[in-house]
Amino acid sequence: MNIIDNITVVLKIDNKSAINLAKNHVSHGKSKHIETMFHFLRDQVNKEKLSLEYCPTDNQQADIMTKAVKRYQFLKLRREMGI
Repeated sequence: MNIIDNITVVLKIDNKSAINLAKNHVSHGKSKHIETMFHFLRDQVNKEKLSLEYCPTDNQQADIMTKAVKRYQFLKLRREMGI
C-alpha cells in the first residue's frame, strides 16, 4: 500500500482566533492552556501538511451531518455538496 504524504489537507473552520493562533508562533499568556493536540496541529500547519481556511458558520457543509439546521440552510448546503 502506498501512502501519499505530499498533499496539504485543507481544514475549513469558522473560528478566526483559532486560525490566528495556529499561524502565529508567539506564545500568549491567554493561550497557555492550549493542549498538546493544538501544538500538533500548529506543527502540521508549519510543515504545510495542513492548511487552515476561514469558512463562515453558515457555509459549514459538515453541519448538516452533525447538527440540526434550518430547512433553507440544509437545502443550500446539500446542494453545494452535490447530494
